[in-house]
Amino acid sequence: MAEFTLPANSKIMKGRKYAAQEGSRLKQFKIYRYDPDTGANPRYDTYTIDLDKCGPMVLDAIIKIKNEIDPTLTFRRSCREGICGSCAMNMEGKNGLACTTAIEDYKGTITITPLPHMEVVKDLVPDFTHFYAQYASVQPWLQSATPEPSGRERLQAPEDRAKLDGLYECILCACCSTSCPSYWWNSDRFLGPAALLAAYRWLADSRDEATGDRLDYLNDAYRLYRCHTIMNCANACPKGLNPAKAIAETKKLIAERAA
Repeated sequence: MAEFTLPANSKIMKGRKYAAQEGSRLKQFKIYRYDPDTGANPRYDTYTIDLDKCGPMVLDAIIKIKNEIDPTLTFRRSCREGICGSCAMNMEGKNGLACTTAIEDYKGTITITPLPHMEVVKDLVPDFTHFYAQYASVQPWLQSATPEPSGRERLQAPEDRAKLDGLYECILCACCSTSCPSYWWNSDRFLGPAALLAAYRWLADSRDEATGDRLDYLNDAYRLYRCHTIMNCANACPKGLNPAKAIAETKKLIAERAA
């Protein structure tokens, strides 16, 4: 099971167990709780809800808990609002999106924690500041010295466009990066699967003309080469993407350039 970052000198305390709702299909959810404003250590609170009065996904249960049992429970979600990825969390030791994870996939009590090895803002909300800074560092936008065509977009052949499939779909949920042991140990210098997938998306784009500068930035013992291809990232990605393959392709480009 993956671990997650706790505040310094803290330990998990015994949490509160809320009274069970009435019903014939009851399910327990053991949820990580931490409020920095109180100064108290983190804890696990346990909630029991009736599945006959709840939607099928873990996010449905969390929303029901917040609406009907404990309004202090804090989490992120932006589902059905055009911004996927906000409800990423760790459920029974595996990262995923709460909105696409079915309750019925788990037997017994479901333990829910924030994404592993990120600082916790509150409860199930991790601090993405560093993650977003790493993403921005790879300059994930088109860079071209060629003047933009007048009156039309930059054209791309269908076969070149097809090379971007499996790269552009990333929703920046951080499930991949926070499932990577190398990222846990070296997140201060290793960019992680999500940022490196974004970097390769532009290396693979036939319209981009900054390949040399991009490879110069990535060619670093830590930024790129801390990846050991254990494939946790591909296993955790809720979109079915393969950051490890993109990282390998980036290493190949650097090797070909040096040859």
